[in-house]
Amino acid sequence: MNDENNMNQEGQELNGNISEATMVSGMYESWFLDYASYVILERAVPAIQDGLKPVQRRILHAMKELDDGRFNKVANVIGATMQFHPHGDASIGDAIVSIGQKELLIETQGNWGDIRTGDRSAAPRYIEARLSKFALDVVYNAQTTEWQLSYDGRKKEPVTLPVKFPLLLAQGVEGIAVGLSTKMMPHNFVELCKASVDILKGKKVSILPDFPTGGMADFTNYNEGKKGSKVRVRAKIEAVDKKTLLIKDIPFSTTTTSVIDSILKANDKGKLKVKKVIDNTAKDVEIEIQLGPNQSPDVVIDALYAFSDCEVSISPNACVIIDDRPHFMSVNDILRFSTEQTVGLLKQELEIRKGELMEKILFSSLEKIFIEHRIYRDIEECETWEAVLQTIDKGLDPFKKDFYRDITEEDLIRLTEIKIKRISKFDTFKADEIMRKLTDELKAVEHNLANLTEFAIAYFRDLLKKYGKGRERKTEIKNFEEINATVVAANNAKLYVNRAEGFIGTSLKKDEFVCDCSDIDDIIIFRRDGVCMVTKIADKAFVGKDIIHVAVFKKNDDRMVYNMAYLDGAKKRTFVKRFQILAVTRDREYSLIKGGAKSKLLYFTANPNGEAEVVRVKLTAGCPARQKVFEYDFAELAIKGRDVVGNTLTAYPISKNGIIKISDGVSTLGGVDIFFDENIGRLNSEGRGKKLGNFVDQSILCVFRDGSYELTNYELTNRYAVEDLVLIEQFDAERPITAIYYDGNNKANYVKRFMVETTTIDKRFKFITDARSSKLLAATTDSLSKVKITYKKAIDGKTSGTFELDVLAETKGWRALGNKLSAYPVKTVEIIESESKTVKASASSTGEKAVKADDDKEQLGLF
Repeated sequence: MNDENNMNQEGQELNGNISEATMVSGMYESWFLDYASYVILERAVPAIQDGLKPVQRRILHAMKELDDGRFNKVANVIGATMQFHPHGDASIGDAIVSIGQKELLIETQGNWGDIRTGDRSAAPRYIEARLSKFALDVVYNAQTTEWQLSYDGRKKEPVTLPVKFPLLLAQGVEGIAVGLSTKMMPHNFVELCKASVDILKGKKVSILPDFPTGGMADFTNYNEGKKGSKVRVRAKIEAVDKKTLLIKDIPFSTTTTSVIDSILKANDKGKLKVKKVIDNTAKDVEIEIQLGPNQSPDVVIDALYAFSDCEVSISPNACVIIDDRPHFMSVNDILRFSTEQTVGLLKQELEIRKGELMEKILFSSLEKIFIEHRIYRDIEECETWEAVLQTIDKGLDPFKKDFYRDITEEDLIRLTEIKIKRISKFDTFKADEIMRKLTDELKAVEHNLANLTEFAIAYFRDLLKKYGKGRERKTEIKNFEEINATVVAANNAKLYVNRAEGFIGTSLKKDEFVCDCSDIDDIIIFRRDGVCMVTKIADKAFVGKDIIHVAVFKKNDDRMVYNMAYLDGAKKRTFVKRFQILAVTRDREYSLIKGGAKSKLLYFTANPNGEAEVVRVKLTAGCPARQKVFEYDFAELAIKGRDVVGNTLTAYPISKNGIIKISDGVSTLGGVDIFFDENIGRLNSEGRGKKLGNFVDQSILCVFRDGSYELTNYELTNRYAVEDLVLIEQFDAERPITAIYYDGNNKANYVKRFMVETTTIDKRFKFITDARSSKLLAATTDSLSKVKITYKKAIDGKTSGTFELDVLAETKGWRALGNKLSAYPVKTVEIIESESKTVKASASSTGEKAVKADDDKEQLGLF
C-alpha cells in the first residue's frame, strides 16, 4: 500500500511539472531574425551617413584616440580597436589592411600587400599606420558626433562619424549578410568632388566607377549601380609584335595570379593557344604572353577576353543602412544624400563656431569693462561673496544692453578669476585688436551661413585642390563589342565523319577527317534523304546514315549558299534551288526537298562565298526529250530560304549520276560592305560607324600618329587603336597620301605626297624621320584637299592662310623628305577635305595651277 501511495504522489508531481513546462516549438521563433538583423546592421552593410561598417568605424575611432602624428604599429591599433569591437583580432586586422590599401584614410608604412598581385600584407606587428591628413580633415569632429556607449559600457564610441565627403562611393564596399548583400564599386575622387559641386549648383549628375587596378570598363548596363545592373571590365592588352602580347592593367576583382591561372586553364582546355605566359609585374602590372606560329594576335586577344579573366562581369548592388533598415539605392542618390549631409555638417560647424566667437567676444567685452572701468577695485571693500558678485553685476549694468544675451552668475565668477598680473598688464589697444579679429571672423562665419551653398561648393573645391593631385581616373570608359566565342575559340579538336553509318565526332580517328574545330562549335549535317540538321559537337554522335556534307555551322553566315537539285516524287519533276541557312533549332531535322517519300536528292554543293557553278544534266535514254544533254548555270537562280520549292530543271527523268559539275562558279554576292566603329575600334558588316567601302579582295589603309602606315585585310577580328589612328579607309593604289609632319631633325614642318609602294599586309612602314620629336600633324588621300595654317605671329597682317595641298608638294617616294610647309613659325595645321574624294581632276588649266602655286609659295615665304 505504501508503495502504491508513493507512486501516485510521484505521478501527480510529474503531471504538475509537465503542465508548467514551456513548449520547445516557441523557443527559437525570433532567434534567426535577431541573428539576421545583427549581421546586416553590425557586420556586413555600411551606414549611409559615413559609408562605414561598424568595424571600420571603430578602427578609425581607435586611431583618432591614438593619434599623435606618428605611426602606430597595426598590432597596437588592433588592440585599441578591440575595446570597441567585440570580435576577433583577425577580422580587425583584415579590415585595417583593406582600408590602408585604398590609400585614402590611412597612411601606411611597411608591406601592406598588393591588390594587383593578391600578395598578403606582413603581420600586424611589422606594419605601421596613421591617419591621413584627408581623414583628419573630413572624418572627425567631436562636436558634431553622436556618441553611444561601447559594447561593455566602459567607453564612448561614435554612432556614425561626421564624414563631410562621399566616402562610401570613393572607397566602395562589399558585404554578404543574411538574405541580402551589398556591392558598390569605388568611384574617382576628383569626379566625386566635381559631381558634388554640380549637385549644389542644381545640375543633374551621373557618376561611373573608377577601379584602382585600371583597365577598361563598359558601363552601358551600369544603371546607376542599382540592383540588377552589370559592369564589364577588361584588361588592357597590347600587341607588341606578331608573337607577343602584354597585359598592362587587370580587371577589378582579379589579381595577376588569377588572370594567369585562368589563361593557363583556358589553354589547357584548348579554348585558346599560347606558347608561354610570364609574369613581369613589378612597379607596374605586366603579363607577357608569347604566341605560337601562325597565330593572329587580334584573334588571341578576343579569345583572352572570351575565355579567361581578362574580362569579368561585375554585378553592383547598392545597399545601405538608413534608420536601422537596409535600403537599395542608386549611387547618384547616395551621392546626393552625402552632399546634402556635408552641407548640414558644415552648417553645424559654422553655427558652433559662431557660438564660440560670440562667447569670446562677450567675455572679451566683459573683461575690458571690468578692467577699464576699475570694477575690480569696487569689490575690494566687499565682505561677502554675494556682495562681490552684486557689485560686479551692478558695475556692468550700463553696458548690458549691448550684449547678445543676459549676464549669468558664471560670467561674473569668471571675471573674479582674472589674475592681478593680467589686470596690471592689460593693453587696451591689443584687446581692441583681438576683438576686431574675432568680430571679422564672426562676420565671415555669418556670411558663410547666409551663403551656405557657395560655402559648401568652396569646401569641395578646396578638397579637390588639396587632395585631388594624383587621383585622376585610372579606368578607361569604353563600349565593348560582343565577342563571338565560336569565332575566336582555338581549333582544339578534329572533326571526323563516318558517312555510311551516320556518325560524326572527335573520337572517330579511324574514319574520314573533315576539319579542325573547337569543342564549342555547332556542326551542320546534310543527308542523302534531303534532311539537314545542326548539332553540338561531341566525341561520337549518330546523326543519320548517308551523310553527304558535314561542316562547322556559322550562325547568320549570309555568305554561305547551298546549291541543290532534287526529284519531287509527287510531281515527277526535278527542281533546283539556292538557299541559305542562317539560324536553326539545334538537333531538329529539316527536310529540304518536297514530294514525299519517293523524292530524292540528286545534286548538292556548299559554297562559302555564294559561288554558282555550271552543271551538265543528262536525261535517261528512253525519255521523249529531244535534247537529252544540256547545261545549267546556277547563277540563274535567286538565293532564297531553305523551305523554297525551287525552279523546274526538267520534267523528264534524269539518268543515274546525271548531274555533273563542269565548271566552278564565281560569287554572285558581290563584295562585303565593311564599316569601322570608332567607339570600339573594330570592323563590322552591320552598318555601325563609318563605311570604309565594299570589299572583295581589297585592303584597308591605316595611317598612324607616329608617322607610319599599314595595310591590313578586312577580317572582322582585326583591332585598331582609335587613339593612334589619323586615317583609316579602303586602300586605293592609285590615290597618293598627302602628309604634313614636324621634322625633329630640321625643326620645321614639311608636306609630302607619296604613293603606297609596299604590298606587305600587317606591317608598318615609317614615312617620316626617326627623330624623337618628329610627329605627324595631318594626313589625307583627298587630292583636292586644302590646308589651313595658323601662324604664331601675324604675317603681312594675316594670322592664317588656306592653301591647296597638291600645289605644295609633288608625288614622290614614301621615303622622301618632302617640301618645307612654311618659312614662318606655324601654330596649327588643319586639312580641309573637298566635298568628294572621287574627283581626280581640277577644272583649272595647267597655267592657272602654276600661277596659283607660285602665289601660295610666295605667301608661305618659300621664295
